[in-house]
Amino acid sequence: MSNDTIDVKNKRARWSWYLYDFGNSAYASVVLLAVYSAYFKNVVVGGAEGTRLWGISVGIAAVIVAVISSVLGTIADFTRSKKRFLLIFTAISVIFTGLLFFVGKGDVLAGILFFILAEIGYRAAQVFYDALLTDVSTPETIGSVSGKGWAVGMIGGIVALIVVLVPIQLQLIQYSFIITAVLYLVFSVPAFIWVEEKHTEKLPEGKSTFQLAFSNLLQTFRSVKSYKEFIKYMVSFLIYNDGIMMLMDFAAIIGATLFGMKETQLIIFVIEIHIAGAFGALLFGRISDKKSSKFAIIVSLIILIASVTCLYFIKDLVLFFVIGFLAGFSLSGAQAVSRSMVSQLAPADKTAEFYGFLSVAGRTSTFIGPLVFGTISYRAHNWYVNNGYDAVLAEQYGLLWAIGSIIAFLFAGMLFLLLVKRVSAKEPIQY
Repeated sequence: MSNDTIDVKNKRARWSWYLYDFGNSAYASVVLLAVYSAYFKNVVVGGAEGTRLWGISVGIAAVIVAVISSVLGTIADFTRSKKRFLLIFTAISVIFTGLLFFVGKGDVLAGILFFILAEIGYRAAQVFYDALLTDVSTPETIGSVSGKGWAVGMIGGIVALIVVLVPIQLQLIQYSFIITAVLYLVFSVPAFIWVEEKHTEKLPEGKSTFQLAFSNLLQTFRSVKSYKEFIKYMVSFLIYNDGIMMLMDFAAIIGATLFGMKETQLIIFVIEIHIAGAFGALLFGRISDKKSSKFAIIVSLIILIASVTCLYFIKDLVLFFVIGFLAGFSLSGAQAVSRSMVSQLAPADKTAEFYGFLSVAGRTSTFIGPLVFGTISYRAHNWYVNNGYDAVLAEQYGLLWAIGSIIAFLFAGMLFLLLVKRVSAKEPIQY
């Protein structure tokens, strides 16, 4: 095979990997960020109870994914089945995203169940999508490839939000979930066709994949002292990712409650976040390649902490859009670099397994974070109501208390990250 043919093949695989991010970002933008979260809180449930149930729903999905992701990641390493699991979980997410169409006012149980299943599919698929990063990049380009994938994902989110503006303007909000499912499906197909799994291990004779998965996980736990830097990073990620996921999961609720934003305004706001996120992912990806992943994440977290803190001092909607731009810019940068840092901290033959461990940390974060946020907001709301405050004002004050927990998690995670060894493409970890 000629070098030109190999280059074309590698480029096609890389762009197929990017396009998957384009598709699954439609789900993240419409369901998590702009439309369904606010729709569930305000229409399906209503009031502060909607915020609490939304946090519980996100948390349940997170726990389930945390339980299965590390085992599946280990299996994927030894069975060349990352794409197979990616297909299975993508299909689950697409199907139940489409079924959100049938969720209306008062359909609380169906709204929770369909969302949880769609979220499980989305989050579990992300484990295997991330694990394919090393199959479409080199150690020297992994930061920039990860950043470009994130940037393409931001564009996918923007396209999805623009498309769903039409049914939302026509007061046909539920049709936006059908559109989202179709976009997710269509743009995931190239990855299943053209991305090739290059890094895998042969299955030892006499062992099933599940036996090997559990024995390897047990061995990884036993030899945890050999992976101290990864463990420190995983703990750091668990903490600061709490803040990131809380901000993402409740962004629409914060905008609607504190600033009275309607569906169209929320979509415009999230489009702005995605545009900022595309620039952030590209910039911090390059910083990661030139300096280090650790440095890039710390800078992004500092900007994000400053942005969230500003929510206590602004009342104007225009300023909220300014803060949103800065938050989106830094948030996407932190997320894009976080996944490339894993590959620099993981042994070459354990990438999917380490991504699985990172997923356990991340999914645990998405359980703890929303639970903390929802509980603080709900209890503070009740305290203000019981002390004679207006219900609307009580809900706003409750949210402000919950926002403080976002800042606390971001800051604590950043401090713990300072303890992790500096790694880069030129200086990966040596075990």
